[in-house]
Amino acid sequence: MSGDPFDKGGGNLLRQPKAVWATAGASVVAFMGIGLVDPILPSIAKGLEATPSQVSLLFTSYFLITAVAMLVTGFVSSRIGGRRTLLLGLALVVVFAGLSGTSHSVGELVGFRAGWGLGNALFVSTALAVIVGAAAGGSAAAILLYESALGLGMACGPLLGAVLGDASWRFPFFGTAVLMAIGFLAITAFLKEQPRPARKTSLLDPVKALGHGGLASAAASAFFYNYAFFTVLAFTPFVLDMSPYRSGAVFFAWGVLLAVFSVLVAPRLQERFGSLRVLGTSLVLMAADLVVLGYGNHTAAIAGTVVSGAFIGLNNTVYTELALGVSDAPRPVASAGYNFVRWFAAAAAPFLAPKLEEWADIHLPFVVAALAALVGAGVVAVRREALTTEAEELLPATADPEPAGA
Repeated sequence: MSGDPFDKGGGNLLRQPKAVWATAGASVVAFMGIGLVDPILPSIAKGLEATPSQVSLLFTSYFLITAVAMLVTGFVSSRIGGRRTLLLGLALVVVFAGLSGTSHSVGELVGFRAGWGLGNALFVSTALAVIVGAAAGGSAAAILLYESALGLGMACGPLLGAVLGDASWRFPFFGTAVLMAIGFLAITAFLKEQPRPARKTSLLDPVKALGHGGLASAAASAFFYNYAFFTVLAFTPFVLDMSPYRSGAVFFAWGVLLAVFSVLVAPRLQERFGSLRVLGTSLVLMAADLVVLGYGNHTAAIAGTVVSGAFIGLNNTVYTELALGVSDAPRPVASAGYNFVRWFAAAAAPFLAPKLEEWADIHLPFVVAALAALVGAGVVAVRREALTTEAEELLPATADPEPAGA
């Protein structure tokens, strides 16, 4: 993990074939779609006369379909190839993002976001494998490119949502559809089909992979962490109650910290302190930050939201390295099983957080999220031996981590 992050495998990270840049560029837009709606959630609620809990279902439907689709993506890509899977995913995003902008009710919008989630799952889960196969400089360079795309997308999504959403909440959806259509054309033009895997993936392979104790432990801990993560992402905009521009600026700063800590800081801390110590400490600090976010004044809530990006960036990188280095399952299969579990929490948090506020007060959603982060840290501590031992045994074969969100 040491050395210049932009000089991997003895080559310059920036010297890549056009196919790699086309896929990485489309990946940026795909990750932008996750945080795109953050600054405009209050505007959507007002425009469609919906409650915060109803609007938060935009995340729930998106990630619920994404979780289930993790069982399908490997099955599809091992049969039709990576290029066609990418194009299918992009096409679905273009269609459903465009339809989202035409919605006349929150129910329609929630349904269209579900279709968007299916397309995004097909694309995102396949993009890394395609980049690794086409990149110059080895898999380490490809993974860093993918992590950079994730961070840039998470940072720019709220910004795009704010700029376009200031005129109308519908425009960010149309803008995403246009950008993904450009990505579709770029991949069509520059990416050639890559060899298919020798063995086709079955629908149950990711579930079977979770039979491994280490992978199951990583996924369980990540489930609780993701609940905390998506409480911040989906519920905080209602707490901040700011204009799209100001909310977009807050989440842009949040995304910048996420990107920096994921790509640059996490590897250095892991090298010095070890992955599990970094992860456990980060989860505990994130829990403390959530309490400040929930109980502080408006300025403290803004600061707590931005600072949480640093912990989320650290956690994303470390979790995925653990998930893909802890078992002997093929990396795509291990990734699918791990993501299958953790994305269910991403679906649950946006639904439950507003409900908790309705049942009690605005503080309770953040208390529950903080407790979830602590439970995640507890799982890491209790299962430390399995996570550490298995990862060390398999380290030579899985030295290069797959980035978070894959």
